[in-house]
Amino acid sequence: MRRGEGKVLGFIVFAVSIILFAPTTFAAPKSKTRKTEKKEPLAASAMVGDSVCQNCHEDQLAKFNKTLMAKYLYSKTKSGKETFACETCHGPGRAHSEAGGGRGVGNLITFGKGATTPAEKQNAVCLQCHSGNDRFFWNGSPHDSKEVACTSCHKVMENATERFQLSKSSEIETCGQCHQQKRAQRMRYSHMPLRENKMKCTSCHSPHGSVSDKLLKGNSINEMCYSCHAEKRGPFLWEHAPVAESCTNCHDPHGSNNERMLTLPKPRLCQQCHVESGHPTTPQRLTATRYLSDQACNNCHYDVHGSNHPSGKAFTR
Repeated sequence: MRRGEGKVLGFIVFAVSIILFAPTTFAAPKSKTRKTEKKEPLAASAMVGDSVCQNCHEDQLAKFNKTLMAKYLYSKTKSGKETFACETCHGPGRAHSEAGGGRGVGNLITFGKGATTPAEKQNAVCLQCHSGNDRFFWNGSPHDSKEVACTSCHKVMENATERFQLSKSSEIETCGQCHQQKRAQRMRYSHMPLRENKMKCTSCHSPHGSVSDKLLKGNSINEMCYSCHAEKRGPFLWEHAPVAESCTNCHDPHGSNNERMLTLPKPRLCQQCHVESGHPTTPQRLTATRYLSDQACNNCHYDVHGSNHPSGKAFTR
C-alpha cells in the first residue's frame, strides 16, 4: 500500500469512528419554542351590552358620550374587544345586571376614587389599548411601582380638559395632587415659566415612564437643560466641573427665592467649594455691607458655565 493511500484510509476510519461513537456531535439543535400565554377572549354570553347599562347609568353615559373615547367605542370601525363598549373596561356585566346592580355587585372592574379594584388591574385594562409610545416604559416606572392608577391623573368618563382627559384643569394641578412641594415652588420669586403656561411638567418629565432618573425625557439633567439653554452646552476650553456634572448643583429648576433659580445666594453658593486663604472668599454674614453693593464672585468670574478665552482659566471676563 502506498503512503498516500494509507493516509486517506486512516482519515476515513477516523471519520467513521466519530460518526458511530459520537452521533450527537452532528445532531441538529432542538428548536426552543417560547411559551406564550393565551388570553381568553371575553365570553359573549356574559355580556349584556351598553343599552342595559344605560338603564341605570344614564347620567354617567351622557357625560361619557361627549368624550373622544366614547366616539371611538361607538364608531363603526371598532372591532374585537372594543365592540363591548362599557364592558370593554368594566368587564362582563351580566352578573351585575341580573343581581339588580349596586356597588361591588357582579365583580365589575371599578375605577377612580374609592375603587375596590387594585391599581395594577385597573391599569392593565387601560394598557390593553394605550400601550405604545412613551407608555412602553410604564412597567417598573416610579408611578407603576407606587401603584398609581391611570385614573388618578386621567378622567375617562367626562371631559375635564381639552386634551389628554386630565383629572384636573391643567397639568400642574394634576401633578400637584401628589407633588405638592414642587407645586408650591413654582410660586417663588425665580421660577420656570410654568404658571405663565409657557411650560408644562411634561416639558421635562415623562409621567408614563422613562429610561432616565426622575422620569426625565432626556438622558440626563444637563441634556434637558441644554434643550433650551443651548449656549451653556459648550464644549468649552475651560470647563467648570460642577456645571459639567449637573446643573442642579447650583440651580433649582422648580423654583427659588434667589436670582436665576440659584439654590443659595451669591457669594454663599460659590463659597460651598471655594474657600481659600489669600483670596477674599471668607464667608460673611448675609447682612454684611458688601453684599448690599452686589459684590459677588461673578463680578470677576463671569463665565462660570465655561470659558473659551485663552486666559479664561479662572472664568474671568
